[in-house]
Formats: sequence, structure tokens, C-alpha cells
Amino acid sequence: MPGMSNVALYDALAADYDRFVNWEARLAHEMPFLEELFAGAGVRRVLDAACGSGQHAIALARRGFQVVGADLSAPMVARARENAAAAGVDATFVVAGLGELAAIARPAGSEAPFDALLCLGNSLPHLLSAEAVAGALDDFAAVLRPGGILVIQNRNLDRVWTRRERFMGPQVHSEGEGQWLFVRFYDFHPSTLTFNMVRLVRTGDGWVQDIESTELRPIFAGELAEGLRSAGFGQMELLGGYDRSPFDPEESGDLLVVARKDNRG
Repeated sequence: MPGMSNVALYDALAADYDRFVNWEARLAHEMPFLEELFAGAGVRRVLDAACGSGQHAIALARRGFQVVGADLSAPMVARARENAAAAGVDATFVVAGLGELAAIARPAGSEAPFDALLCLGNSLPHLLSAEAVAGALDDFAAVLRPGGILVIQNRNLDRVWTRRERFMGPQVHSEGEGQWLFVRFYDFHPSTLTFNMVRLVRTGDGWVQDIESTELRPIFAGELAEGLRSAGFGQMELLGGYDRSPFDPEESGDLLVVARKDNRG
């Protein structure tokens, strides 16, 4: 979609994405927050935007939610469908980017709009202009019912940008005799970041490596809150993580936003 960074990194990573993320630990940390939030708001239908390999959508489907996952990377969507089939859950996955959700969310004869929408994993900063971000937030509002819940999770880019925090912790995975090591770091530019991922894989023949990169535009907390208000989200919380700690631009690791679409919308 216009205004979005290249998805080649995620196309290339699709086969190894579930090795890169420790899903057991991540879902154990995040799902109680989402379940509690959704239980208090009568949520049944959920759209997972930028769903990656579909693990959040699958976890929600296991808990009885009706889930659609969307991602701009076709290989990621293929992986999500394989994961859902292996898990034996009923979840739908489609190829669509941020800003394109209204076109796929309510085709002729479909059900009512969604009760909740997720945009997790620092996905929104892949939109490289303020106009693209505004379009995505309008798109989120278009597919949610009045009073519907939006959950956005980004890295705390206020802190990353101010401190020039270049490196993130490595991720390691072992499987049989193979080992995977993922190293992530940023290059800083005047108004954007390059996100780089080095992937090293050890097999019986030794180590092989590759590197993929994609551009990000930092979205700071104030800009995101203002954009959400402009898109019709009145009530919102800015949190520092799934533990519900208050957002601190200088210290929080993440920016987790919970917003509700205005009832008049």
C-alpha cells in the first residue's frame, strides 16, 4: 500500500517467524490482558491487523472469539493459515495491509463490523508518512462498531529516538540439531529508522547468515493520541505494557494504547 515500508523482510522471515518469537511466553504474558479487556466489553468478533503468522488470532479463536487476521505479506498469511489448520481452529486470514481493511472486512453479505481490532508488534510505524498513519487510523474506525475497542502496541519510540537505543536483545531458538540466532538493530536517519534483522542459522554444515532491512517512521505517543482523536476515538488509555503500568515516555519499554470508537460513529 502507498506510504508503507517494504515487506520483503517479513516475506523472507515467514518460515522462521515462529522460531524468532517465543510464543508460549508472549501469549502467556499478553492474553490475560486481552481476555479481561474483551470480557468487559462484550467482544465477539476481532480483527487482527498485521497478524504475522497468526498466533494471536489462533489464541483468540481457541477461546471462542470469531477472528479474522490480515497481513500485507502473503507468505505470512500462508503461514498463519498453516498454523490455524495445525491448531484445529476456525480463523480466517486474508492478504491486506493497514489502510486496506475496510475493503476486506465487510464484503457483501458479511456480518456486522468488528467489536475489537488489534494492531500489535510495532506494526503501525511501518507506515512512512503522517498521511498514511491517519489513513490507517480512519480505516480502523471504519471496521469497528460504535464503542468498539482498538488495541495498538508499539515500541516506546519516544525513548528509542531520544536515547538512540540502537540494539535490541538477541533471540535464540533451538530445534533438533539446528540453532537460530536473530540479531536486531536500528540505523537512525533524520526522520526515519532502518530496522535491520540478521538471521544466523547453524546446521550440520556450520553457520549461514542473511540480513533483511525495512524502513520505519517513529510514531510518538502524542502524535498517536492526536491521530486517534481525529479518527473518532474518544476514550483512550496510554499504558507502558500489558501489566497496565502508566506510559512513561522516558522509561516504558512499550506504548500500549487502548482506545474506544466514539458511540456516535
